[in-house]
This record gives sequence, C-alpha cells and structure tokens, in this order.
Amino acid sequence: MRKPNVLIIDDEKNLVSSLIFSLEEEGMSVHAAYTGKDGLAAVETHTPDIVLLDLKLPDQSGFDILDKLKTMTAPPITIMISAHGDTRAAVEAVKKGAQDYITKPFDLDELILLILRNHKHRQLSEEVAYRREREASTHGLIGSSSAMQTLLQNVERVGQSSARTILLQGPSGSGKTLIAKALHSQRDKSAPFVSVNCASLPENLLEAELFGAEKGAYTGADKRRTGLVELANGGTLFLDEIGELPLALQAKLLTFLETHRFRAVGGQTEIEADIRVIAASNRDLQVEAQSGAFREDLFYRLNVMPLSIPCLAERRADIPELVSIFSEELALQEGCSPITMHPKTLSLLRDYPWPGNIRELRNTIERLTILYAGENIGPERLPPEITVAARYPITNNVDTDTGDIGSEGESSLANEIAKREAQCIREALLQSRGRKGDAANSLGISRHALKRRMQKLGLTGDGF
Repeated sequence: MRKPNVLIIDDEKNLVSSLIFSLEEEGMSVHAAYTGKDGLAAVETHTPDIVLLDLKLPDQSGFDILDKLKTMTAPPITIMISAHGDTRAAVEAVKKGAQDYITKPFDLDELILLILRNHKHRQLSEEVAYRREREASTHGLIGSSSAMQTLLQNVERVGQSSARTILLQGPSGSGKTLIAKALHSQRDKSAPFVSVNCASLPENLLEAELFGAEKGAYTGADKRRTGLVELANGGTLFLDEIGELPLALQAKLLTFLETHRFRAVGGQTEIEADIRVIAASNRDLQVEAQSGAFREDLFYRLNVMPLSIPCLAERRADIPELVSIFSEELALQEGCSPITMHPKTLSLLRDYPWPGNIRELRNTIERLTILYAGENIGPERLPPEITVAARYPITNNVDTDTGDIGSEGESSLANEIAKREAQCIREALLQSRGRKGDAANSLGISRHALKRRMQKLGLTGDGF
C-alpha cells in the first residue's frame, strides 16, 4: 500500500517543520501552507490524500476551508488540528465532514497512526468500490475460469431472451440467488424481483404466500392477502428450492405457468400475472421426477431453459480471486486491515473440496478476518476441516472422477462400490478432524479395519 501524500495547513511554522521532518521519515510526501488561501491553492496543485487542517488560521477559519474541500469532486481526507480546550469545535468539524481530529499538544506516533489508518481505510473503500463497479458489469458473478465465463455468457443470452421459465440447478451455496438476480437485471432492473424459499415456509401457508388469499379464506385471514405471484407482476418470481414444493401446489403452479392466470385461496375471480419464473434446486429434479417425488410435467415445463451452476470445486481457478475480494470486503465491514494468505495456505484453499461452496469459502474468510485482522494467514490458522482434508487425499489408486481402481479392469460395479467406500471413509475422517478412532467408530468398524481399508483404497495420511 503506497504512502500518503500529506498537506499541512497551519500557521505555527516550528510545528509544521517538525511534522514535515517526521512524516517524511515515515516515507510520506509532505507539503505545507501557512494560510487558508495558500492551503486551498496547494490542494489544487498537489492533490493530497490527507490534509492536516488547523482550526484557527490567520486569514480564515478552518471550518471555511473544510466547507470548500467538501465541494471538491474527490475531496481529501481531512484531519482537524485543534488547540487544547477546542475539543468541542473539533468534534463539530467531524460532524461537518472532517474524518478525524487531534488536539495540541499531540503525540507524534498517535498522529502518524491516525494518518495511516485513515489513508488505508480510504484505499480499501476505493478498491471495494472499484470491485463493485466491475462486478456490476458481470452482474456480481466473480471469476475468470472457463466454467464462470461460460455461465456469464449463458446468463446474458438467457436473461435477454423471451424465455418465461428458467431452471437453475446447482449445489447449495453456489450462488443461485445471485444468478437469478443477474438474469432478472438483463431485462428491466426497475421491474419487481420477488424471491421465496419454498423450504422456509410451512406447507399450509405456501399457497397463500404464492397466490394470495381472500378475506375469510382460512382462520385468521381477516383481510385480503396479496400473493407473491401478483406482487411480481411485470417482473420476476424466483422460487428457490422448488423441489420442496408440495405435490398439490405443484399442480397449481403448473396451471399458472401454462395460462399465466391463477385464483387466490378462497377466491372466485381469476387474476392474470405477466411474470418470468426462475426456479432453483440443489437436487436433480429429473431424477426426482422419475421417482415420483416431483411432478414430471412440471419439471418439463420449468426445464425450458436450464442452467447448470458449477460447484466451487469445478472452478478452483477462481478461488484466489474470491479470497482476495472477500478479504477486502470483510475488512471494510469489520473496520480493519484485510488478511493476506501465505502461498501454502492458498494452495490448501484451492485443494479443499468446499462442500459448502462459495458460502463456505466466504464464511471461512470472515472467521479468519475477525480472528486475525491484517495478518498473513499460515496453514496452521485454517479451520481443521481444511487441514485434515489435505492430510487425506485420495491417490491415483482410486480415481474419483472415473471410478477406476488401478488398472486391473475390475467391473464397473466394483469400481463404484470402491469409489463410494473411499468417499465415506474420507468424510468420516473430515468429521472426526483426523481422529481415526472416532472415524472408525462412526463407520461401525474397528481401527485396524479402517487402516486396512485405507491402504487398499489408496487413502493416504499419517500413520496410526
């Protein structure tokens, strides 16, 4: 982080000379002015990051200078300097727009810390603003991996299309809500975007929540209730976790998707709603439909324009960028310096499977930011589940992508059984944080049986 460019506006020449010497010793670029008029001219000439502004100047008040600085397109950070006894005036200056104040006589180290802290906070704010502006051009979807670039292209094409139903399928925590909002923003950002999690509402309230209810339709319905479908008219209705929708309500939703008309609970009149429906699920709805857990006709009606959302493990190249962005955003949120990652730590983060996807990654960075603000994070500070996962990789004896075991040509059934067994053992080790005795107990086998199975399947790790 570069050192700040500082302008001192104060008429005490001895103090100014002392400050110039001390701040330049810290690597800062320092300029000085002894009157308000010269100070304003110096702001135009030197475009300082920080202005140390005395409250009492020979030609005008520090308040007057502050008012003029505030009108600038990119005003500098202003730290007010007040004499002993002028604390109330300094506080008033902060209320008027100064970032901070310090009272004479002051400790030089305290002033340096004040300058650096305010400068760092400004730089972080500018960086986050830049990131957000860049994210806005990509609808908030972060990542330059091929998987994300393909998804971005599809979001733009599908979002701008006339498709009335879109189905998002991907694991929990992969960003389906963000993608739904990105699809919505492609057409008309000012139109309503209404979101409902189908798994979060009781079954007896879901129909009224979606389609509304007339007064007296059920106990407690003392007035007409407008449903989310009606509220979304002209915009987008996002149905998250649609796989949790009861079968009876699935039939009513299917009818609405085909006719764009519905009746409120207890209502006799049909209401028309012109909306786009985006549905999302972390389950394979086609499999659910084949098993009878989800209506097959509704699945095919929703599946007009399907989008598959990659899990974080399928876009590992994006992890360093995500870590950097989350670190900066969370540091700004907590009012601290961002954490940085040791190369070995970043390597562990890239290799971890992230079952909770982006949500889990962000939660991890938030935890580290709160505990170790501004520090460089070594591998020993990572949560145990990440470091334990690194100790138990699956070797090439078991290829978890193809299910092959060695090169002996065993049957596909044997391959699948071995693949699943390896995954069960690995998950047990993760949950027990590497304690093999606990892992064996959770699997219902002995410690020595666990060791034999690990050796046969090619699971590596520390010895017993």
